[in-house]
Amino acid sequence: MWLLLAFTSAALLGFYDVFKKQSLKNNAVLPVLFLNTVFSSLVFLPFIIISAFSPNLLNQTLFYVPVEGWEVHKFIVIKSFIVLSSWIFGYFGMKHLPLTIVGPINATRPVMVLVGAMLIFGERLNLYQWVGVLLAITSFFMLSRSGKKEGIDFAHNKWILFVVLAAVFGAVSGLYDKYLMRQFNPMLVQSWYNVYQVFIMCPILLLLWWPKRKMTTPFRWTPVIILISLFLCAADFVYFYALSYDDSMISIVSMVRRSSVIVSFLCGALFFREKNLKSKAIDLLLVLIGMIFLYLGTK
Repeated sequence: MWLLLAFTSAALLGFYDVFKKQSLKNNAVLPVLFLNTVFSSLVFLPFIIISAFSPNLLNQTLFYVPVEGWEVHKFIVIKSFIVLSSWIFGYFGMKHLPLTIVGPINATRPVMVLVGAMLIFGERLNLYQWVGVLLAITSFFMLSRSGKKEGIDFAHNKWILFVVLAAVFGAVSGLYDKYLMRQFNPMLVQSWYNVYQVFIMCPILLLLWWPKRKMTTPFRWTPVIILISLFLCAADFVYFYALSYDDSMISIVSMVRRSSVIVSFLCGALFFREKNLKSKAIDLLLVLIGMIFLYLGTK
């Protein structure tokens, strides 16, 4: 069941990347990110309030948010800083690079998570899962190499570095999620880390963007920003629920989530008219085969 949830999260995450790319087109990055945190918080705020004042309405459901003290919330605040660091780097990289380049780089996160999961949580993969992982890793690196045909110098492009840093923070977040899900309610973590991100983004927006807003790309409102939040909240909800299963493996869940690159690739081809699609399509086939082996390994 947890693997099916991981695939569902991947599909939602793919559309989240597409809406994010569209909203960042000729737009200011930090206000878009700030609004994303605001709308994501508004999605969960009713569940927090109802759970606190009328717990019987949501108790025994997936949407119940337990009331906890600072001894729990301090771990969620750390989660907020990690995720927001990944998002800031990722949003800037997404704005300045093709979607079919950003996706494959982000897809290297499972490699980092896999190493971390084996070292920290003692996870072990069976033969099918190893085949799936190796195929996926190979395809991800092949996709990254395909991007060089678009004239992007990976060694000297700061936006490439931003996306890589986003992937590193994302991998750290994935490992931390497994730690959190072993102790805390998934809805508690997801709802409150979104709320805390709003408070973290406020000084960032006021100090870094507002004084220089007239000298940089202006902000323009687009309804697509709301879709970013809705699809992200749905993707993360399914993701946290998957990790709440005792037999779930963060290395596999993280790998499957990165198959969202398939969705973003197709949309990059259809809607953003990106280049070098033929060679990248062959690489994506390896991603699909790798996901099949991962599925077989959990049977």
